[in-house]
Amino acid sequence: MPNEKTLNQKKAQVEELAQKLKEAQSIVLTDYRGLTVDQDTKLRKALREANVEYKVIKNSIINFATKESNLEGLSEYLTGPTAIAISTTDAVEPSKVIAKFAKEFKKLEIKGGMVEGRIIDVDGVKELAETPSKEELLGRLIGSLQGSLYGIAAAINAIADKMEQESGEEAVAPAEAKADAEAEVKEEAKPEA
Repeated sequence: MPNEKTLNQKKAQVEELAQKLKEAQSIVLTDYRGLTVDQDTKLRKALREANVEYKVIKNSIINFATKESNLEGLSEYLTGPTAIAISTTDAVEPSKVIAKFAKEFKKLEIKGGMVEGRIIDVDGVKELAETPSKEELLGRLIGSLQGSLYGIAAAINAIADKMEQESGEEAVAPAEAKADAEAEVKEEAKPEA
């Protein structure tokens, strides 16, 4: 039986992980067996650069933490050695990085995960990895809006130019009419000879 100090440490680990799971937008569980130290280092570096926390944690600790954070569905993926990738800022990035490395390093096995509170299997993680990131989607949206705005601006400019041309012709017409009217008045004012 573990002593009280060990139990308190494990409880603290469970509480800390449960809090991270509650705040997570995305989680990916992997089996890292067979990765070389160099491969694991590259994976960890890529995840760190993507602001994704990646740790090897005992399944029992993850299991207790998933219960505390209402993510019990992850328990079915807790067999064999497990590493967990957690992102609190991006729902897509952990899946993208891990799926990329799983293609490159065949030994890295994706078990399953969670995105925005929904439990997903291996196929779900791979599908999510193919999804453009939020920044990419926003960039596309802004690009299409800019194109539309440029079109609207060009149309408004063309209308303004046309109105300017028409108002210039109208400005000439009243001046000519005034000159004609003045000429008529002068002619009428002349005494008949």
